[in-house]
Amino acid sequence: MVIQSTLSTHSLSVVLPRAIQSEMVTVSVKKGDKLNIVADAWHMENDCHYEWQVHFAPGDADMPSVRARFAPDGKLTITVQRRIPGQSYSRGPLGTRF
Repeated sequence: MVIQSTLSTHSLSVVLPRAIQSEMVTVSVKKGDKLNIVADAWHMENDCHYEWQVHFAPGDADMPSVRARFAPDGKLTITVQRRIPGQSYSRGPLGTRF
């Protein structure tokens, strides 16, 4: 997984094997500014499970802003807006399922 950060956004991307379909990917937000990503092709025995946990610095990421896109070529892209110091944020629904 490649993680790139700008002043306003964190972007995470990975190209998954063609056997992994969008319904096999779960992206969820956890307490403590953590992001879990699981891709699991349950019908296969080898090269079928991928898992990442990304920890953001406390207060750096606006976790309700998490957005995920799964392209037809297998590229998973997740974007997370960074918080602006001193700005308040409301909590919305967490987690994304494709």
